[in-house]
Amino acid sequence: MDIFETIQARRSVRSYLDKPIEDEKLGWILEAARLAPSGNNRQAWKFVVVRDAAMRAALANAADQAFIAKAPVVIAAVSLEPERMMHCEVAAGPVDCAIAIEHMALAATALGIGACWIGRFNQDKCKQLLAVPPQAKIIEMLTLGYAAEPPSTPRSRKPLNEVVSHEKFD
Repeated sequence: MDIFETIQARRSVRSYLDKPIEDEKLGWILEAARLAPSGNNRQAWKFVVVRDAAMRAALANAADQAFIAKAPVVIAAVSLEPERMMHCEVAAGPVDCAIAIEHMALAATALGIGACWIGRFNQDKCKQLLAVPPQAKIIEMLTLGYAAEPPSTPRSRKPLNEVVSHEKFD
């Protein structure tokens, strides 16, 4: 699958087969995150990989989203410098982690594995469960697993002329 096919095929998967992800494939997904760009190449992140069923259930409870427990793998993307600002006055940590997470999601798609970004969770509970230090912050979590049903049809998207302007904002 080339990159454009992968982008077109990418869907949020919330229903998973009870089938583990092979170590080699998980390794490629994590390698995609490691290779993601970050501001000043700081790589101020840590990816916590959770396979343990009890921990996945606890994370699902902390997120109030039961499907998380059914995913064979949950990855928490943790910013080690969540307050660091870029020169453009945007927090660097969330941007850097978001790039890495989407690299993982696209790599998963290319490998036939479903993924879903998780942004709704209790930060304090999840940090405690995963022993994330106080100065760090979980930016997002990502569930991974083989889809239990075929991917949904693509959601509609605004036409390009509604989301792109040229030379200046209009």
